[in-house]
Amino acid sequence: MAGTDKTKTRLRRTEAICYSGYRVGQSPVTRLYSSEAQVLEDLRLLAPRFPHLRMYDCSPHAQLVLSLIHKHHLPLKVMLGAWLAAEASNPKCPWGGVYEEDVLLRNRRENQVQLAKAISLANRYPDIVSSVSAGNEATVEWTDHLVPVEHVIQYVRTLKAGVRQPVTFCENYVPWQGLLEPLAAEVDFISLHSYPVWEQKGVDAALGFTEENYESVAKRYPGKPVVITEAGWTTKSNGRGIPKANANEAFQKQYFEALTAWSAKRDILTFVFEAFDEPWKGSADPDEPEKHWGLYTVERKPKAVLARAR
Repeated sequence: MAGTDKTKTRLRRTEAICYSGYRVGQSPVTRLYSSEAQVLEDLRLLAPRFPHLRMYDCSPHAQLVLSLIHKHHLPLKVMLGAWLAAEASNPKCPWGGVYEEDVLLRNRRENQVQLAKAISLANRYPDIVSSVSAGNEATVEWTDHLVPVEHVIQYVRTLKAGVRQPVTFCENYVPWQGLLEPLAAEVDFISLHSYPVWEQKGVDAALGFTEENYESVAKRYPGKPVVITEAGWTTKSNGRGIPKANANEAFQKQYFEALTAWSAKRDILTFVFEAFDEPWKGSADPDEPEKHWGLYTVERKPKAVLARAR
């Protein structure tokens, strides 16, 4: 994999997954977090199959994850994220991305706190934190937490000055096709997301679509490492954005197996989205697709993708 020596030594293809441990009644919004016993259960469940985790913020949940990996000598690496809240309003967001100026100012201050926490944690756990991301889906057209690209660039520079690990920014594949070209020059590697099911692709066309997404970015930045930090398939839908018939465990299994085989063949680090279903997400509808991307249910029961793939 091309790139700096620092990046080459940190990024090796492995089975990787996005991890957020919120169970029923828990949420990063309400700041009700998983217990130590619950997180340890999760980590021991994931470690044998998914030794590389991706986390989204530097909340107490993320801090607990890192401390437990360290305390119990678990064979896990973590891509750590600094969550960026909205620094600008986005009227194009379908579910509400317009804020008062005092909220945006407060968010900008909180984003600085997040960056400082990311630097502190990356330095405290240098053998666990494999890389650091300066935000997640904060520049794409539909985001509800819009951050100007020039600000993200400054945040990447702040992280690079403060940590030894490679630094990236995680985003949908579309902004990397042009909007984020100045940012691509700053990051140690590019992280992109691909969701065929959100873009009305059937499961038989899904891997080809993901390949197209990946190549559209990789070919634009030759010599720059590119990884996939989100790709997955929901197992339920209420029809909002994803037809009900296109969301089930059989299709999740088919896409997962095709994606992981392709990633292994191409030596592409790919974080599957995601470890566990998260009932706090999206609308109150129990079939809301945002709640059902896990390879495990919220009760930590394996879905067909894992139950039949032993």
